[in-house]
Amino acid sequence: MHSRNANKTVRARVAAAPRPAVPAWIWAALAAVALLLQAAAANAREAPASFAELADRLLPAVVNISTTQTVKNPERVPEMPQFPPGSPFEDFFKEFFERQMRPDATPRRATSLGSGFVIDAAGYVVTNNHVIADADEITVTLHDDTVHKATLVGRDTKTDLALLKIDPGRRQLTAVPFGNSDGMRVGDWVLAIGNPFGLGGTVTAGIISARARDINAGPYDDFLQTDASINRGNSGGPMFNLNGEVIGINTAIFSPSGGSIGIGFAIPASLAKPVVDDLRKFGKTRRGWLGVRIQSLDPELAESMGLAEAKGALVAQVNDGGPAAKAGLKAGDVILRFDGREIGEMRRLPRIVAETPINKAVPVEIWRDGKRLTVSVMVGEMEDEPVEQAKAPEKPPVDAGGQAVAGTGMSVATLNPALRERFGIDDETKGVVVTEVKTGPAAEKGLKPGDVIIEAGNKPVRTPAELVKTLDAARAAGQKYLLLRVENPQALRYVALPLAEPKPQTGKR
Repeated sequence: MHSRNANKTVRARVAAAPRPAVPAWIWAALAAVALLLQAAAANAREAPASFAELADRLLPAVVNISTTQTVKNPERVPEMPQFPPGSPFEDFFKEFFERQMRPDATPRRATSLGSGFVIDAAGYVVTNNHVIADADEITVTLHDDTVHKATLVGRDTKTDLALLKIDPGRRQLTAVPFGNSDGMRVGDWVLAIGNPFGLGGTVTAGIISARARDINAGPYDDFLQTDASINRGNSGGPMFNLNGEVIGINTAIFSPSGGSIGIGFAIPASLAKPVVDDLRKFGKTRRGWLGVRIQSLDPELAESMGLAEAKGALVAQVNDGGPAAKAGLKAGDVILRFDGREIGEMRRLPRIVAETPINKAVPVEIWRDGKRLTVSVMVGEMEDEPVEQAKAPEKPPVDAGGQAVAGTGMSVATLNPALRERFGIDDETKGVVVTEVKTGPAAEKGLKPGDVIIEAGNKPVRTPAELVKTLDAARAAGQKYLLLRVENPQALRYVALPLAEPKPQTGKR
């Protein structure tokens, strides 16, 4: 009993003890946190009860694009399918081929349809380049069904964008602004509007499913992915945020059937707006140019260069007389940052350079010989793409002899006129040519007969003996990989060759 009463006394004393005063700065900090949480909740906008008001405001800015072009008849007429005598298909296909497939038949007029949107009440309309490609005539149909002939201001094939101009006369057009696509997050609501097939505007809603998608459409791929339905005829239409700003241009879908399955792609506004501005000012796109050929880094390449992570863009070749060459960049440098922006992966660099103002001096952080260096580069202007020459057909791999390089699975030989002719190697290329590749490290790294190893361990090699010597020295030094610089008619690249210990030779002597 005494013990029980003592416990009650202790609890009473604790309860009666005065609480320490909370410092004022703690209350201020808690209030600040509460305000931040309130602001974050306000920014994380919920789905509206209806998109009707937003759609009503934006629909007049979305237009239908229709084009016509002359399609010439093929020079080579395909053979008519064979059917049993007397088959009803025989007469049908015979009539079709006689009327449509004759080389001397009258050229046909083909049409295509897409969407676009007005960015300026003066009559400027943005769409996809593939919507108006090869068009003889371009027609823009507004939301109220009025039709206008359009002229092409400029196009950019690399980003699949085109700028058109119509004369609205006294008509007041509804224009929409570009927004900040970089601020869009996965899960944010978007509205996709198109005007396909001349039926009038169609509105679909969804969210941003992913960012920075590369679908191999061009060198500057950085698509926004959405589950908002984007169907045929919606190419070139805008994707809006809930503020009514264009944050993307609907361009492509992934679909086995041709219809929407919830995987659509849009060009982000941050990429499209500078291109559209250039098209409007100059009729073409003016892009920054560095003058290098780059490749991705894999963990093996990164380790062979002393990098802790496989991040950056590896310089495989520097163009003579280009901005990079003038700044002192060299093949084998790894570009880590460009103008203060980190190059996490190789494909980011071309877009960042392209967006950089021409003649701007920018700092470029590189990795060279195990050290970080910073050089200043004056960005040049990218010239128009040269006309590609037809390539000679590739010759099949042949066994041209050569010396086997132990532990690699390949054989190499010193270059001579016969090997140059056999593999199509020009007279200026110096190195040892790969003549045979069997199962082993060389095959795993994609080396093929006809590849020329011009450097090993950042040193030139001219004979098989020099290559073997460099390999043995790297193995003796405990290296896991040997960095090779490899050239062929299609590319110049670096390869991190694994240094497996050569198997001992067995057999009778």
